[in-house]
Amino acid sequence: MTTMVHAPSDTTAFHDLLAAQPRLTGLVLSPDGTRLIVSVQTINGEGTRYVSELWEVDPTGQRESGLAAGSIPGAHAPTFTADGTLLVLSDHANDAASGQDGDAKTVGLWALPERGEAEQIAHHPGGISAFAVAKDTGTVAYTANLLPGATNAESHARLRQERQRAMVNAVLYEANQTRTWDSDCGPDEPHTFVLCPDGSPVDSGSQGLAGGGDVVLSPDGALVAYTRAATGRASDTNVVVVANAATGAEQRSFSRPGDQYYRLEFSADGSQLVCQRQREETYTSEWRVTLVAFDLASGDETDLLPEFDNWPWPGRVVLSPISGDGTMWFTGDERGHCPVFRRDADGTITRLTASGAYASLCVTPDGSTLYALRSTIDSPPRPVRLDAAAADQQPTVLKTPGNLGSLPGTLTEVHAEADDGFPLRAWLVLPESASAGRRAPLVIVPHGGPQMSWSAWTWSQNPWAFAARGYAVLLPDPALSTGYGQHMQERGRGQYGGQPYRDVIALTDAALARDDLDPTRTGLAGWSYGGYLANRAATLTDRFKAIVSHAGMWNLEAFQADTNMHAYFRKIFGDPRTQREQYEANSPHLAAEKVTTPMLIVHGGKDYRVSVGQSLGLHNDLRRLGVPVRFLYFPDEGHGIWAPNHTRIMYETVLNFLDHHVLGQEWQQPALL
Repeated sequence: MTTMVHAPSDTTAFHDLLAAQPRLTGLVLSPDGTRLIVSVQTINGEGTRYVSELWEVDPTGQRESGLAAGSIPGAHAPTFTADGTLLVLSDHANDAASGQDGDAKTVGLWALPERGEAEQIAHHPGGISAFAVAKDTGTVAYTANLLPGATNAESHARLRQERQRAMVNAVLYEANQTRTWDSDCGPDEPHTFVLCPDGSPVDSGSQGLAGGGDVVLSPDGALVAYTRAATGRASDTNVVVVANAATGAEQRSFSRPGDQYYRLEFSADGSQLVCQRQREETYTSEWRVTLVAFDLASGDETDLLPEFDNWPWPGRVVLSPISGDGTMWFTGDERGHCPVFRRDADGTITRLTASGAYASLCVTPDGSTLYALRSTIDSPPRPVRLDAAAADQQPTVLKTPGNLGSLPGTLTEVHAEADDGFPLRAWLVLPESASAGRRAPLVIVPHGGPQMSWSAWTWSQNPWAFAARGYAVLLPDPALSTGYGQHMQERGRGQYGGQPYRDVIALTDAALARDDLDPTRTGLAGWSYGGYLANRAATLTDRFKAIVSHAGMWNLEAFQADTNMHAYFRKIFGDPRTQREQYEANSPHLAAEKVTTPMLIVHGGKDYRVSVGQSLGLHNDLRRLGVPVRFLYFPDEGHGIWAPNHTRIMYETVLNFLDHHVLGQEWQQPALL
């Protein structure tokens, strides 16, 4: 068999091209349907971070796209007003804003007319994090913080200055959550503000210390709705608040014990509020997601998808812009894709797309056409146009710059039967060189979540970076994956390291039955929940030549105590003092002495979802037991590795580690390490 030899300095590595590629992240359509704006992340000149900019796309697909008129540095979260003015968030400073609270780079709300200069229309000490616009009137609501004791922006600015002068950054937590994904909560708390015609803001209430800025206005601008984060002991229950936009007075609230609501939208006539409702997994029940409608007059809540077996996840529902029309569109994972679905007013559901993963849905004013970002495992996001009613169609791709070019391989599928008889599937990426005469080494990459699936392009854990080095990549969807019906959740509940692990192994065996893959040269690499499965596999099998664990759980008892989602994971695993079963059945650290496979550990120091202590514990255990191990640590990264310079280092280290242990090549230390 021919041995593949890689020389890192020969050509530009695929993962370097990947890091430099413009990334399309969102899409918005003007009220008259003539302007389509896409948000893009581009790499800066130093190659150290991504910067936001806006491109304009021709909805007809005839003209090339380009930088949007009036775009300013750092513009993101674009939204159109009723008169066609484009509003964005940006830290673009001007003389009027600079120095108001000692921070000239504070994020403000800006208006970008199609012709003329950008104008800042709202500013708040510490910045604005999110905003919404009333579709018919152009009224604006936004999310900004207030310190304890502050009653408005002015008193908030004074308190900020006092803390800065005293060099105090301490936070006193009471019954609230202390951390989100990669950042600390507080001491200031997100509030919902509505911008009055005279430019003064009206405080419509707190979103809670961990508030996420989920704000929406009724089409006429009379009502503002937002979610208030869970607090205290009811950590699994948030509240939907509806307030008078002019006065800030709360008019109605919705909540249900054990449920959380996300991604609010008003109907075109303002009579209903539609959103996602999630009931998270517990020790005795599986996770469920649906769409619900709140009747603002009666307060009644209606499940809109009672018979839909998959989830309207993860995107935001889009409601018909025509008053009185109950049509809506949403996306949801389905067997390795994330199609667009249409729900008619009578409850009939039609799948509109045959393949691909869709996000950022926009609908034209007459409700006849949809625009979206479409990606696949083998294609980055691109704007597309769809008929709003036709079933299982292929979209029209619109013109945007930044084409990544041809990929170093091909994509196919693998199917298997689980040990409980459930039909399983996975994507398989094959390098160009794979054949029966030149079998490719295989890397298995389980996804994170665990409630997600391999259905879309990914910039992290990108399989094509591995394929460019000659590896085949298996992307399995095991138990707890989305897009395979509610039974997929039931069969994995409470078995983090049980049924999902066995499903991964079943799909691995099915892949290795092919004559173009080499069963003697395999590795496994996972991130987050995939990192946990990597750790779990290390204790259960020695079949892999190397294992990469990125931000994976190792000691489940310690993990549920210090994750930012402590209450959520404690509900799943139980109280470790009285309910030991799931910890003992699923925690890899209890079988540390069984690990023999060389491991590379990757973790960010600011990861609050899976604390770096999990990887430190794994590293210490493997060192103590004499298992070959390396630890790639990024002090300033969080749960993912996002800075482009760090992304390059991560890919190079992971690939060199696999080359060394799977292919038997000499270890190549990345130059910057």
